[in-house]
Amino acid sequence: MKRWRPELVAVTWILSAVSFAHSQAASDAVALEQQQQWAQAADVWKAVIEHSPNDAAAYASLGVDLARQQKYPEASIAYRKALKLNPRLSGVQLNLGLSEFKQGHFPEAASALRLALAADPASAQARTLLGMSYYGERKFDLASKYLEPAVKADPSNAELHQMLAQSCLWAKKLDCAQEEFRQLLQQNPDSAQTHVLMGEALDGVGKTPDAITEFEAAARISPSRALTFG
Repeated sequence: MKRWRPELVAVTWILSAVSFAHSQAASDAVALEQQQQWAQAADVWKAVIEHSPNDAAAYASLGVDLARQQKYPEASIAYRKALKLNPRLSGVQLNLGLSEFKQGHFPEAASALRLALAADPASAQARTLLGMSYYGERKFDLASKYLEPAVKADPSNAELHQMLAQSCLWAKKLDCAQEEFRQLLQQNPDSAQTHVLMGEALDGVGKTPDAITEFEAAARISPSRALTFG
């Protein structure tokens, strides 16, 4: 099954567009990053910041290297410092949103990602992460709004289909839920959970006989599953 991996959306920094106080140190850090020596690169950025504490781009680059080490709390601090120094620095809101999402801080992630999407309305990465953050917040109506275009752009992604289907179900968008669960069942007809959720969606629009059929299918696949509807 294809899984959508948010760690792949980190921004690539175009250093030629940014002026650093210590260009040689910055070049050293970039060389280390090219060798995937994230910890050593982070140390160089920390040295740059020590000598130039108002260098927003150095903080942003430090955040990237910390995130690559999965040090997300520290990365978030670095990104926030960069944004405080330069709110317009490109890509930082997206990376901050990703870092907060990785920590399960969904409201904080959504806040950053809204700004990222406002700055770049065409960003599919920001839109998808925002939908996933709203899903994590259990704001299912908003989640479905942002996840729907993500699913259309990546129709084979079962993980996004599942999030959208559940968001539609719990937001009472039952036509949407039925369509998404139908597609999920085409991909995996032996999923008892999907049959149950499909049954709930059908029962919600008054299609009780069809709902019973789905519940019965789930029971055949997983006899121990408790089935209720109504």
